[in-house]
Amino acid sequence: MEGRASPPDEARGRPAAAVLCRGPVEPLIFLANFALVLQGPLTTQYLWHRFSADLGYNGTRDRGSCSNHSADPIMKEVETLTSHWTLYMNLGGFLVGLFSFTLLGAWSDCVGRRPLLVLASLGLLLQALVSIFVVQLQLHVGYFVLGRILCALFGDFSGLLAAGFASVADVSSSRSRTMRMALLESCIGVAGMLASLLGGHWLRAQGYANPFWLALALLIAMTLYAAFCFGETVKEPTPARLFTLRHHRSIVRLYVTPAPEKSRRHLALYSLAIFMVVTVHFGAQDILTLYELSKPLCWDSKLIGYGSAAQHLPYLTSLLGLRLLQHCLADAWVAEIGLAFNILGMVVFAFATITPLMFTGYGLLFLSLVTTPIIRAKLSKLVGESEQGALFSAVACVNGLAMLMASGIFNSLYPATLNFMKGFPFLLGAGLLFIPAILIGVLEKANPRPEFQQFPQSP
Repeated sequence: MEGRASPPDEARGRPAAAVLCRGPVEPLIFLANFALVLQGPLTTQYLWHRFSADLGYNGTRDRGSCSNHSADPIMKEVETLTSHWTLYMNLGGFLVGLFSFTLLGAWSDCVGRRPLLVLASLGLLLQALVSIFVVQLQLHVGYFVLGRILCALFGDFSGLLAAGFASVADVSSSRSRTMRMALLESCIGVAGMLASLLGGHWLRAQGYANPFWLALALLIAMTLYAAFCFGETVKEPTPARLFTLRHHRSIVRLYVTPAPEKSRRHLALYSLAIFMVVTVHFGAQDILTLYELSKPLCWDSKLIGYGSAAQHLPYLTSLLGLRLLQHCLADAWVAEIGLAFNILGMVVFAFATITPLMFTGYGLLFLSLVTTPIIRAKLSKLVGESEQGALFSAVACVNGLAMLMASGIFNSLYPATLNFMKGFPFLLGAGLLFIPAILIGVLEKANPRPEFQQFPQSP
C-alpha cells in the first residue's frame, strides 16, 4: 500500500475541487509542533516574569547573583506558582481532551482523517490567539487555561497526532511501519529543535509578542493545508454522526472484545509501556525550563533555547539510530537500548549543577526516542485496518492521561523537593522507566513476534 496513491476524491463522494494537491501528513505535524514548541518555553518564561513582577522579585539572572545558593523564599514562590499554573493548563486540557480526541479519532475511521486534522488545527489556532491576547493586553494568566480548554475541545495536539499516526498506518506496510512512525516523530523533533533555537534568540531581541504572532501565522497555514492539501488516506470515507457513544465503544472494544488472546494482551501491556514512557518524557519536559531558569543554573532565554533544541535533537538522532540498529537487532531490543540511555540522561539531570553537565544529560538522550515509534508500530499491527483511528485515539487517551499524571507528579513534586534535592523528580523518572523496560523485555521473550500477521497488509 505504501507509495500508492489513494483513490480519487470523487470515488469517495468528495468533490475533487475541494483538494488543491495530495500532500502527506508530515508537514502538518511539523508546522503544529513548530508552533507549539515556539510557544511552550515562552509561556513558561512569561509566567515566571509575570509572577516575579507581581511578587516584587527583581528576576536578575546574572552569574554573580546566581552563584549565591542561599534560599530565596520569593524566588521559590515564583517557581511554585509557575509550576502550579503549568499544572492547571495541562489539567484543563486533559479533562476536556479526554472526551474530544477519543471521540474524534474513532470518528475519523468513518469520515476520514481530514476532518479531524482540520478541527485540531483550528483548536491550536484558537489557543495561540488567546495567548496573544494575554501577552499583548496583560490579561490574567488564567486565560492561558482557557486557551488550553478551547484547544482541547477541537482535539488538541493529541487528536492531531492520532490522525497523523493513523494516516501513516493507512498507507504503510507492516514491514515499513516502524520507520514510517519514526519518520513522523522525527518531524516533531526537527520542528521542535528549530523552534527552540529561534524562540530563545527572538525573545531576547523583541520580547514575547512577536514569536506568538509567528506561531499564529504558521497555524493558519497549517489549517489551510489540512483543509485543502492533505491527501485523504481512508479508502472509502462514509458520513457518520459525530456525537454518538458508538465511537467511544469502538475504542473499548479494542481491549475487551474476544480476539486472539496474545494480540489483546500485547495491546494492553504495550499501552501500559507507552504510558510510562510518555509520563516520564512530559514530566521531565514540564519542569526542565523551570529547572534551568532557577539556581544554580540560572539560564537566560538564549541558553534555554539551546537546551530546548538539544531536548528535541533526539527525535532526529533516534531516527538515524533506529535505521542503523534495525539491521542487527529486533525492534524490541532497540527500544530497550533507547530506554537505557533515557535512564542515564535522567540521572545526570538530577545531579546537574553546571551548564556542561546539563548538556551532557541532553547528549545521553540521543537514542531515547526510539521507544515510542516502535511501540506504536507494534500496537498498529495488532488491530485491523478499520480500527487504526480508534487505536490511535486510545493511544492519544493514554498519552493524555500520562501527561496529566506527569504534570500532577512532577509539577507538584518539584516545588516540594526544592529544600532537600532539587533534581529528585528526574531520579523518580529514571526509576519509572524500568517498568516499560521490563514489560517490553518480557513481551519479546514470551513471544518474539507478537505482531503476527492477523491482518494482512498490502506490500
